[in-house]
Amino acid sequence: MPTVLPLRGLRYDPKHVGALSQVISPPRDAIDAALQATLYERHPANAVRLELNRDEPGDDDRVNGRTRAARFLRSWQEQGVLMREPAAAVYVCRQEFEDEGRRLVRRGVLARVRLERFGTGNIHPHEATLPGPRGDRLEQLRACRTNVSPVLGIHPDPQGEVQAVLDAAVAGQPPVEATDHLGVRHSMWPLVDEAVAARLSGILGPKPLFIADGHDRYEAACDYRDEVAAAWPAEHGGQPLPPDHPANFVLMMLVGQGDAGLVTLPSHRLFEQSPVATAAELCAKLGGCFTTRTSWRGPAAAETVWANLELEEDQGTIAIYTAGDQAWTIARITPAGRARLEQVAGEHGEAWRGLGVSILERLVVDDLLGAKDAGATDCVHRVGTLIDRLGAGSVSLAALLMPVGVEAIRRVGEAGDRLPAASSCFHPPVPVGLVFNPVA
Repeated sequence: MPTVLPLRGLRYDPKHVGALSQVISPPRDAIDAALQATLYERHPANAVRLELNRDEPGDDDRVNGRTRAARFLRSWQEQGVLMREPAAAVYVCRQEFEDEGRRLVRRGVLARVRLERFGTGNIHPHEATLPGPRGDRLEQLRACRTNVSPVLGIHPDPQGEVQAVLDAAVAGQPPVEATDHLGVRHSMWPLVDEAVAARLSGILGPKPLFIADGHDRYEAACDYRDEVAAAWPAEHGGQPLPPDHPANFVLMMLVGQGDAGLVTLPSHRLFEQSPVATAAELCAKLGGCFTTRTSWRGPAAAETVWANLELEEDQGTIAIYTAGDQAWTIARITPAGRARLEQVAGEHGEAWRGLGVSILERLVVDDLLGAKDAGATDCVHRVGTLIDRLGAGSVSLAALLMPVGVEAIRRVGEAGDRLPAASSCFHPPVPVGLVFNPVA
């Protein structure tokens, strides 16, 4: 049963930093080198210094970007750049943004959630994690002892009960506002109201919670909690870690599953190495598991190919680019292909096997192409970015995939399955810098 509680968060003091827009940052997986430099220049207290601090010559295990981030965090508190909330609060949030010509609003609440190891309670993942990002997040926690970047969680709320409570609680109150580098407008209301917090906890407690984004952050928080718990008895007369210790919790943005602003983007796959160079070789390998049609050529044709996939809107249809002949092949899985996938991936449930990312990675790449160790080297979420990458010439194989939707995430999570890492992408990301959660 998820436990959702308010927190005494750390927040930027506008008297010290001016506009909040100057100091928020996206999470690290959305920051490239150019954006990192831009955010560094935007403000000396921009949250990028905590989320993704620069490497410096001579960095080692003792002095590095993470230890510098911890020093920034301490000094900003000492200088009053960051202020501690005077009482425990939940933070009501809205994100207003445009997506494909639509004006959307995503609504949610930032709160503390008690950590449960996946498989032991009612908090469910849908994606696997990789050792590198998870390890980086753990090192960040060890250094900063603070949840810098929130996890995004979704919960069933078919009647909008949670959001109705939040909307009523902040009606007529002015928000703290910021606009990020993507033009997304963020509004936040710190809400110090024990009755509202108790009401939220009561509504959310019996419901399942699904991790939408931030699996590495969540699992790193569990790892950190376990480290703190293991060390605690020796330092406190043999007593176990108290259940209300802040390390038992993680900062999460909670959004109702039916919220109109829950937008998922596709995670198109890029491969540097491929066992097939041309469409003819690819189609021969796919055999009776797919029907295939090769109709377009060149990186720029990705726009037309993607338009066709969106119209079809079928997880069993994948578009694959072979760099040797710059050809696009539309591959549609057949009943024989589904039977083959069940044979090679029978440990996974039907919801997992029905998704394009699973079909691509387990059936096409691992099994039919025999390239289990080739793995996707990157994923991109916009077709324009994919075209640029193909044009650069470093990609041998690419695949356009339909996005993994919210309902699919729920079904995969409830089944106890986990998709390959980076299978889903929620847009826009939850910003870093609205509030931080100390865990020490």
